Amino acid sequence: MERPAAPTHVTPPPRLLPWPSPEGNPCFLVTDDNGSYLSRLADELEALQLATGTDVLGHARKVLDDPASPYAEVRFAGLRLAECLTDALRVAESRGMRVPVPDSGYADEG
Repeated sequence: MERPAAPTHVTPPPRLLPWPSPEGNPCFLVTDDNGSYLSRLADELEALQLATGTDVLGHARKVLDDPASPYAEVRFAGLRLAECLTDALRVAESRGMRVPVPDSGYADEG
């Protein structure tokens, strides 16, 4: 019995987008065109979110390194850090979902 031919085109998994829905749920993009308008927009927003996180971290370090920083500044820094960490974790999850799984090298003997 002959095996069916392997599909020539495999649809990539959905991409987790760097923004939530209006209800706060994850948004996904299903496409095989990484150069589409929405894919490029998501790439640009991810880059902006990571750059913002770097900036916020720099400012927060200054506040947190100063033992005389007022409570309100420390709290503000903590809130912004939490926002940036949320964004960075979403970017990491999205990118991790798109990393191809390496082939084990073993042929299916089934």
